Amino acid sequence: MKIRTKLTLQFTTIFALILLLFSLVIYYFNSLYRKDDFYERIERRAHVIATYVLDADEVDPKTQQRNQISYYQELPYESAHIYTAAGELIFSNGDQAIQVSPETIEKIKKKGQVNYEEGARQLVGITFSDNQGQFVVVASSVDAYNLLKMQYLKYILIGGWFGSLVVVLLAGWAFAKEALRPITKVVSEVEKISASELNTRLSNADGKDEVSQLAQTFNNMLNRLELAFDMQRTFVSNASHELRTPLTTMIGELEVALMSDRDPAEYKRVLQSNLEDARLLTELSNGLLQIAQASIDPSKIKKSFLRFDELVWQARDQAIKRNPAARFDINFNNFPDEEDRLVVKGNEALLLIAFLNVLENAVKFSPEGHHIVVLISVSKTDVLLKVKDEGLGIAAADLKHVFIPFFRAGNVRNITGHGIGLPLTDRILKLHAGHIRIESIINRGTEVTISLPQAYGFIPNKP
Repeated sequence: MKIRTKLTLQFTTIFALILLLFSLVIYYFNSLYRKDDFYERIERRAHVIATYVLDADEVDPKTQQRNQISYYQELPYESAHIYTAAGELIFSNGDQAIQVSPETIEKIKKKGQVNYEEGARQLVGITFSDNQGQFVVVASSVDAYNLLKMQYLKYILIGGWFGSLVVVLLAGWAFAKEALRPITKVVSEVEKISASELNTRLSNADGKDEVSQLAQTFNNMLNRLELAFDMQRTFVSNASHELRTPLTTMIGELEVALMSDRDPAEYKRVLQSNLEDARLLTELSNGLLQIAQASIDPSKIKKSFLRFDELVWQARDQAIKRNPAARFDINFNNFPDEEDRLVVKGNEALLLIAFLNVLENAVKFSPEGHHIVVLISVSKTDVLLKVKDEGLGIAAADLKHVFIPFFRAGNVRNITGHGIGLPLTDRILKLHAGHIRIESIINRGTEVTISLPQAYGFIPNKP
């Protein structure tokens, strides 16, 4: 069922129930008022009849005449009976014979007045006393005129209810269409968006209502999708280039070597060159594998409590093993009194790769023999690592692309590398709820800041 139809039916149902309840209340209280009012009229009529019949010999002619006039002002279908205290009928008028049981007479004598109904007829029984003793008067009538009005009222309420339903149904349909117009517009705009038109944005994102919030959320998602597609295109393009270059070199050298017989030294040189290219491909494959590993579900990564500073020293030792000429100056800033504030929770192998990538990049893009400044510090909630070099730097336009796999800045293309280190480091840190920030100035150097949340307060009690 469409939302428009559902809203219309819900709106109509709620209105129908409210109108039905309102109509029932009107009919009920109107009926109650009519009945009580007619009982009062019958009661007054019973007193008039009793006065006219029983007090006729006790009043003057003028009063008797006045009582007679009142007596003949009958109610519709009126019937009246007067009984003695012993239950003997002494007076009766009206065409309708009313059977009053002895039990009813006793009840009237006991209570003084009794109102009850027999079908459409309403009856009132009262006690009346004069100089001859106590009597029971039972008067009855049918409120034909008001009952007919109540019948008309019922028809009017039923007809009005059905008529109102038709009006509300039509109005609800139009209201639902107008209310859903922004959503319909969003749907039509979304249907026009394809993989080749991810730069399109929804137009209803400037307001503060729920539809505008939906449009804003969808636009934010499109921003992320567009960025992801751009990264994917860049990744595929750069990966193809990085894989094609060593393969093309290897194939070319092998083809040249097979064109004619050569001396052993030349064959050795070709094999050595191919070996270096094969190692580059191996490093590239390992980098791709590590990126894939760093993109898995964080809940599947085994984590333990680790000393942040020890990880830095391990990464420094690994970097020196790979490049013995590397020089690092490791310092501490505001070293905490509680060493547990240096503890983080994470996967040791992945974090070691992240730290090592940052250290090796600093060495790779700095002048040979230059000392890399490494600073470990502690903030209120995080442990930070700052690695600063005075190398080539990164242009401002390239900084926003450094976390895209295989992207390499224009000023470092002549330096060996694949553009995998920083994207891999970024993904590893995200798996650990950490962050990486890069600040750089061309020909003045780069400062990379890594932050990881402290595990302080979550470390199990030591034995």
